[in-house]
Amino acid sequence: MSLYRIVRALVAAILFPLYRIKVIGKENIPASGPVIICSNHISNFDPPVVGITSPRDIYFMAKGELFEKPILGKLLLGIHAFPVKRGLSDRNALRKGLGILKDQETLGLFPEGTRSKTGELGKPLAGAGFFALRSDAVIVPCAIIGPYKIGRQLKVVYGKPLDMATFHASKASARETVEAIMNEISILRETHRS
Repeated sequence: MSLYRIVRALVAAILFPLYRIKVIGKENIPASGPVIICSNHISNFDPPVVGITSPRDIYFMAKGELFEKPILGKLLLGIHAFPVKRGLSDRNALRKGLGILKDQETLGLFPEGTRSKTGELGKPLAGAGFFALRSDAVIVPCAIIGPYKIGRQLKVVYGKPLDMATFHASKASARETVEAIMNEISILRETHRS
């Protein structure tokens, strides 16, 4: 068993009962082929929560400074994280992300780039739109509906994949694409909030 699967099983055993996690729409994630899961970002727990609720292994970007610590850096690489320099156009991270999708894997992205302090949706960065337009990946919106409070139910909702053909046909920009993705996340939040 890979390190990813071992860590995933351990984290799932802790977080599922702690936050009474309810998963909706898992069937919307294709079983094969390149996939980008785009989620809102409300907590440091979001990457592991998406990781344990998705049926597929997910590769996530993590801030580059974390990889400078030898033990933590090796652990992160072992659980499919890869470094990104925040606040810059990191070509290595962009290439790595596109390579993951070319290998028919799943990339997990938080279009806002940073956690929302209010729990409301923040303004997205263009990165998720870039990956969506530059790959053949299926884009699956995901809404994490909190708050993260012990004993209270946390919902993770996966929506239906976006039809990227319309974006390609209209020659949409990365910004327009990511705005459309965030709109789908917003709809999921509103629909499943109660």
